[in-house]
Amino acid sequence: MEATLQHNRLSFDLTEDQELIRETARDFTEQFVAPGVLDRDQSREFPHQLVRQLGEMGLMGMVHAEEYGGAGADTVSFALVLEEIGRWDASLALTVASHTSLCSAHIALAGSHEQKLKYLTPLTRGEVLGGWGLTEPGSGSDASGMKTTAVRDGDHWVLNGAKIFITQGTVGGTFVVLAVTDREAGARGISAFIVEKGTPGFSHGPKLHKLGMNSSDTSELYFEDCRIPAENLLGKLGHGFIDTMKILDAGRIGIGAIACGIIRGSMEESLKYASERKQFGKPIGEFQAIRWKVVDMMVAYEAARNMILKAAWLKDQGRPYTIEASMAKLFASEQATRAALEAIQIHGGYGYTKEYHVERFLRDAKLLEIGEGTSEIQRLVIGKHLFR
Repeated sequence: MEATLQHNRLSFDLTEDQELIRETARDFTEQFVAPGVLDRDQSREFPHQLVRQLGEMGLMGMVHAEEYGGAGADTVSFALVLEEIGRWDASLALTVASHTSLCSAHIALAGSHEQKLKYLTPLTRGEVLGGWGLTEPGSGSDASGMKTTAVRDGDHWVLNGAKIFITQGTVGGTFVVLAVTDREAGARGISAFIVEKGTPGFSHGPKLHKLGMNSSDTSELYFEDCRIPAENLLGKLGHGFIDTMKILDAGRIGIGAIACGIIRGSMEESLKYASERKQFGKPIGEFQAIRWKVVDMMVAYEAARNMILKAAWLKDQGRPYTIEASMAKLFASEQATRAALEAIQIHGGYGYTKEYHVERFLRDAKLLEIGEGTSEIQRLVIGKHLFR
């Protein structure tokens, strides 16, 4: 009986619901996302129509409670969706991931019932896009060193400061912003606030030009005596940084899932090209040097995918998953960059042109080693666990 129970716990089968969600996401991506991805990368245009369609399908807030417009789906399903979208368009996958796992998730985690009704519901339906303001020009990995402040003034909070590299910065409508409320308290003196677009004193800079993730919207945010209602404090006073660490743990699963999509894309595009491209009278896929590169991509994909789904499953079970999420994000993101590099090598000169997907895979993959905690930060997190 014990052996049977152990076997039941160690299952690699997806449920019928998970399979259906994955197939739905795959069909949508192949039909609507893939055809225009090269044009969007070149134009850097934000895909408003695709985002609206994803919202109508319930994929912009699928993990959140049905009470607030979500689908109540599990994290495994969410990871599967991000992989499918990331296979063709990592920029769009990043939009879905950041909207769902950062801004919306922070409100879902720490918000009051009233805040969830007012802000989370339109976010989960995709009616409004969300942004999350943590990183600043002078504080990235050292988030506790932020300079943005929030000072209580009667029945309002007054925010001053700036944020940078904010996804959905120019297209978002609802933002969760971290600010210092008690400098002497260190990390426990940081609080979170909900700020709506259009609030006096709140503005954004132009869309940033980046190496990759070109159709994902990224900009700076500025707060100049920005007054928001006192009830827009999100969670407990001084708990913003504590809640942020929980948000980042979950967010790393999403980043890893996008990385899996890029690894798979690199492998599938390389397999297709190596089967068609001929040199010395035969397809280059028949040469061991090429074949082994594709084999290594397959191995990396299987390993990364299993690590991501394990971390997602642990989260769904309510079990600790911080280390698993960090390991999965670290491995998957670095393997995505490696797979994209090898895909370019297989494609040769063609891989260096923008007519093929693989050069875009490389540009997009690099961000995944930086966002939601750099590879160096992941190694610090894992190292602390090992040497505690």
